[in-house]
Amino acid sequence: MTLETINIPEHVAIVLDGNGRWAKRQGLPVIAGHRQGAQVLKAITKHAEHRGVKFLTVFAFSTENWKRPQGWVDELMSLLKYYLKNEATEIINNNIKLKIMGRREQLSPDINQLIDDIEKKSAANTGITLSIALSYGGRDEIVHACQNIAVLVQEGQIKSEQIDESIVSSQLFDPALPSLDLFIRTSGEMRISNFLLWQLAYAELIFSSKLWPDFTKEDFDEALLEFSQRDRRYGATIGA
Repeated sequence: MTLETINIPEHVAIVLDGNGRWAKRQGLPVIAGHRQGAQVLKAITKHAEHRGVKFLTVFAFSTENWKRPQGWVDELMSLLKYYLKNEATEIINNNIKLKIMGRREQLSPDINQLIDDIEKKSAANTGITLSIALSYGGRDEIVHACQNIAVLVQEGQIKSEQIDESIVSSQLFDPALPSLDLFIRTSGEMRISNFLLWQLAYAELIFSSKLWPDFTKEDFDEALLEFSQRDRRYGATIGA
C-alpha cells in the first residue's frame, strides 16, 4: 500500500501539542517552542495539500488558555500578530484559504483587523483551507450554535421540531467546515481536549508521541497510511 493508492481524508484536524515541552528540553524559553511549531505548521500545511487533503484545522489557542499566566498569553498573541503580518503574502501566493474560528471578540482589535484582512485576501484561493482555532472551545461552539438557534425559534424563522443536525451544523462557528475524517494529537497525550466535539462524531483518532515541533512530513504520511487501514462503518454495518 502506497500513498498514491490510498484513500486520503478530506478533512484533517491536529492538536498542536508539545511546544512548551520541546522548548524546555532544548533549554529555550517556551515561546521558542511556539515559533518552531509555527514553522512546522507551514511545512505540514503545504505537505497536506500535496497529499490531497482539502481542509486542515489546527488547535492553536483554547478558551481555557486565557486563564494561563498573562505573560504567556501576551507572548503568544505577539507571535500570532507577527505571523498574521509577515506570512499573509506567502499564504495568499500559495493559494491557501485561511480562516480563523472561535470567539473572535476576545482577541484584540488589531489582531482582528489582521485576521479580517487575510481572510478577505485569501477568500478566493482554491487550495487547501487552513482553519486555525483561536479562543476556541468545542463545548463553547455548541453553546454558540444553541444560542443562535434559540433566536431563530424566538423570531419564528424555524419551529423547535424542525431542529435537526443540519440546522445545528449551520450555526457552528464555520458552517462550511465539513465533518472531520482524521484527528491527530501530538506529544503523547491521549485526549480530545474540547476540540471540534460536534465534527468529531465519526473521525478516526491518531495519537503521536512526537512533540509538535518535531512532527515531520513522514509522521503525517504515517497517519494517512494508518487512516487508510481503518474500517469506517459509521455504525451502519457489523464488523467481522
